[in-house]
Amino acid sequence: QSGNSFHVFDQGQFAKEVLPKYFKHSNMASFVRQLNMYGFRKVVHIEQGGLVKPEKDDTEFQHPYFIRGQEHLLENIKRKVTSVSNIKNEDIKIRQDNVTKLLTDIQVMKGKQENMDSKLLAMK
Repeated sequence: QSGNSFHVFDQGQFAKEVLPKYFKHSNMASFVRQLNMYGFRKVVHIEQGGLVKPEKDDTEFQHPYFIRGQEHLLENIKRKVTSVSNIKNEDIKIRQDNVTKLLTDIQVMKGKQENMDSKLLAMK
C-alpha cells in the first residue's frame, strides 16, 4: 500500500505461474536468493515476531530504491559483488610466502631426483 515494497501472496502459485515466465526456474528459494543478491530484504512485521510463521502465505520484500512512481531510482538496484579488496594484505603476503616455499621445495626435490637419476644410471 505504501509503495515501497511488493508482496507475494501465494508462493506456490507465484513459483508455478510467474517465475517460469521470467526465469529459467520455478524455485521460490532461488528467487529469494536473487532478491537478496540485489539488496532486497524480507519485511518482518512486529506482530509476527520474526520467528512465528504468518498464518497467510504472504511474503513482503522491500529495497530502498524500489519505490512506486520513482522509476529513475531502479538503476541504483545493482547486484552485490564481492571485491578482491576484502582480502587483507597480510593474507596476500602469507599466500605469496607459501607459493615461494612451494617453488623452493620443488626445486630441491627436482635436484634430488636428478641426483638419484645420475646415481641409478651409474649403477646400471
